[in-house]
Amino acid sequence: MHYLLLLGLVFLFIALLYQGHALLSWVLPLGIGFLYCKITGSWGTGAAGLFAIYALCVTIFGIRPIRRIVLSKNILPAMAGIFPKMSETERVALEAGTVWWDADLFSGRPDFKKLIDFKVSEPSSIERSFLENECEELCRMLNAWQIHNDRDLPKSVWDFIKSKGFMGLIIPTEYGGKGFSAQAVSEIIAKISSRSISASVTIMVPNSLGPAELLLHYGTKEQRDLYLPRLADGREVPAFALTEPNAGSDAGSMTSQGVVCKGEWEGEEVLGMRLTWNKRYITLAPRATLLGLAFKLRDPDGLLGDKPELGITCALVPTDVPGVVNDRQHDPLGIPFFNGPTSGEDIFVPLSFIIGGPEQAGQGWRMLMDCLSAGRGVSLPGLSGGGAQAVVRGVGAYTSIREQFGIPIGQFEGIQEPLTRIGGLTYVINAARKLTAGAVDAGEKPAVISAIVKAYLTEAMRDVVNDAMDITGGAGICLGPRNTLGSAYHGMPISITVEGANILTRSMIIFGQGAIRCHPYAFEEMSATWERDVKRFDRALFGHVGSIFTNITRASLLGATCARLATPPLPGPTAPHFRQLTRMSAAFNVCSEISMATLGGSLKFRERITGRLADALSWMYLSSATLKQFIDDGQNERDRPFMEWGCIHAHHEIQRALMELLDNLPASMLGKVMKMKLFPFWSRVLPPSDRLGSKLAKALLDDGEARRHLSQGIHIPGPEDLGLGRLEAALDAAVAARAPRKKVKDAQRAGKLPRGAELSVLDEAVQHGLLSEIERDLVIKASISRDEAVQVDDFPSPAPLN
Repeated sequence: MHYLLLLGLVFLFIALLYQGHALLSWVLPLGIGFLYCKITGSWGTGAAGLFAIYALCVTIFGIRPIRRIVLSKNILPAMAGIFPKMSETERVALEAGTVWWDADLFSGRPDFKKLIDFKVSEPSSIERSFLENECEELCRMLNAWQIHNDRDLPKSVWDFIKSKGFMGLIIPTEYGGKGFSAQAVSEIIAKISSRSISASVTIMVPNSLGPAELLLHYGTKEQRDLYLPRLADGREVPAFALTEPNAGSDAGSMTSQGVVCKGEWEGEEVLGMRLTWNKRYITLAPRATLLGLAFKLRDPDGLLGDKPELGITCALVPTDVPGVVNDRQHDPLGIPFFNGPTSGEDIFVPLSFIIGGPEQAGQGWRMLMDCLSAGRGVSLPGLSGGGAQAVVRGVGAYTSIREQFGIPIGQFEGIQEPLTRIGGLTYVINAARKLTAGAVDAGEKPAVISAIVKAYLTEAMRDVVNDAMDITGGAGICLGPRNTLGSAYHGMPISITVEGANILTRSMIIFGQGAIRCHPYAFEEMSATWERDVKRFDRALFGHVGSIFTNITRASLLGATCARLATPPLPGPTAPHFRQLTRMSAAFNVCSEISMATLGGSLKFRERITGRLADALSWMYLSSATLKQFIDDGQNERDRPFMEWGCIHAHHEIQRALMELLDNLPASMLGKVMKMKLFPFWSRVLPPSDRLGSKLAKALLDDGEARRHLSQGIHIPGPEDLGLGRLEAALDAAVAARAPRKKVKDAQRAGKLPRGAELSVLDEAVQHGLLSEIERDLVIKASISRDEAVQVDDFPSPAPLN
């Protein structure tokens, strides 16, 4: 018993000391020890010996100079062999960007007041005017079916995009651009995506990772003055070439190269480089006039210094330079936007073509990672948000007007189940999109969060579209001007693949980068180990040890009490979800520590484990964004079912991921014990209930306020549009006819009207005074509009072959 007490007191001392409670760490364990001895009467030599051992442990662990000599100095070399080996490419990627709310989630003790107090940016009056005028006008010009058939945007649309500044949304006004915020760019992309994926991608690429972004951050004054005005007004169409046949996710293996040499340029001998490249999957490449190019630069003759291998470099190459090939294109699942290969062989250009000039030679990978850490948090989340909102609008209308067995199909539970997911996930997508864009506007470059929203919002959008296809059936399958889903269905795999394929992002990037950058101690431990800095290593290591003890205790208590011990930042409907999110954060921290401790450097290669940790971290962020959105919108009762479904679904996904991780740890006994402590059977999170799902689904029917609010960021076409426009018109007519139709059905049940087709008894209903003529006309109009809206397209069949 004495030995157990000693062990417990040492653990208590370490936990309190390394969490910053220096005085308490000395007083409390000693007080407990003396109280134990007094109660049990064990004041003998055995107890004295144990307290002497305790004093020795306290001296070693508690007095830092001694601890550094006795422990840290000897542990540091061993840790150097445990931490994963990193290439320079991996290290640059890990150090890119900034750490934000993800660090709180990783810590196990998120400061929700910080999140609640964070002011999410809103579009300015100028940006709002652009959304309501130029952006709406562009959407009215777009006809997705015409674009599909023509395989290109109409010339009038290209001219409008260039002349109205859509190509230069992120370029500052002093260069002729719009200088818009990330929030405004996200909303512009969302609105255009609701009308045409082809147009949104065409606009998205110049305003994401590409020449303009790189010039703004790294270009020389001469480069910015020359190219930014031309990019802003569309005189230059940009593309950025990174991917190669044998270098996709592993960009470090690219074979495109430049060799520093002297050559002739515009009649003069200059110092330059000979470029050879072969790139593919490059969006806008077939239309590009200015190519951003990533390649490995070599200096074998030492013309720039004594370093022969300079590394990945980025340059701007006009496509009219002789030898540049960009006249072919891919066909990405039939979605008509320009994407294709580009190549060049032994093309000489001056060193001044390097972005930032010769001084930035070899800095290309750092440039790309820094820009990508913010850029992919805006573009594809915007596209996902706009697409999901359009689905909500279209499917909400379709399930309200499409009838089977005499009632709208939205009343069937089988339809309400996928409709619930559509509404709930769309709320989550928009919440995360807005919060992330707000972080970028606040000056953050949230690398991990950008990876999260890129991967998980595009995946959520895929689920939304798949559910919508199931609901609409043949109307979703048959392509044509009436189809509102086919383009999104074909386009989703593209979003999932570009800017870092989702499989790679989930299994390697999110937790791989998060574990090092977001962890309160891991990056400092690794840095100190690499630099052999014992003092820094000691401070980080034992802070880490204290954090582990504290979070294991907290996570176990929160698990055992169904998170009731957690203190929410606000009362009201969000309180239980904040409690559960606190619990999940603590459990995630413990599971992360266990994974890193038991697997060490091999965790880098255990992608099923890191993928589940990525799931947990990502859904914690999505739950945070959902709560933040609900609070920022004034905790409107209209949104409560969406908030509750989003949070419960997120917490269930976190629990699933962490329980599966613990089930699959190599240290199986430890996994079983921790699963029992963190997720005892009586406090496990259940998925959203059928009752909540039904409430959410019904809110999307009959043009309710929730449906309008959830889809407020998209373009709503007029009734002349054969797709969403016709559905909206039919829904308006159906809602107006609800009351008269109910009167007819009630009269038929009461025997006042004969049973039969609704339209056949309308005149009789008017004669008996059961309906007015106006009401009869409303029912007729609703029937005609419904029949027209549920039609699908057909086309002439080709003549049979002889």
